[in-house]
Amino acid sequence: MQEEEKDIKEEAVEDTLPQEPKKEWRLRINYRLITQNLPFLLFLAVVALVYIANSHLAEKKVRRINKLSREIRELKWEYLSVKSELMFRSKLSEVSKAVEPLGLKELNTPPQRIEVKQATEE
Repeated sequence: MQEEEKDIKEEAVEDTLPQEPKKEWRLRINYRLITQNLPFLLFLAVVALVYIANSHLAEKKVRRINKLSREIRELKWEYLSVKSELMFRSKLSEVSKAVEPLGLKELNTPPQRIEVKQATEE
């Protein structure tokens, strides 16, 4: 009985040991699978490169959009400040102060319309 148990154990050990011919066969299959699927693997590599390039371009555009939005915000504030300065300088009192050194003064009487009658040719 002990001999039978030893034989069974030896068979079990032999089953678990890797066998060289099977390993070569597996390597041949793997190599064959790789060579057969090479176009697909190349396609996957190209898709991965396109994906990476697309993400880089998207990040670049996001940075540019952020830069332009900051610039727009600054230009908007500059526009508002220039507009308020123009409104202040275009008031009647400010204009009269600005032209006083030139000898121009504000009118106290309203302007009058001058009408010229044309002579008819006879």
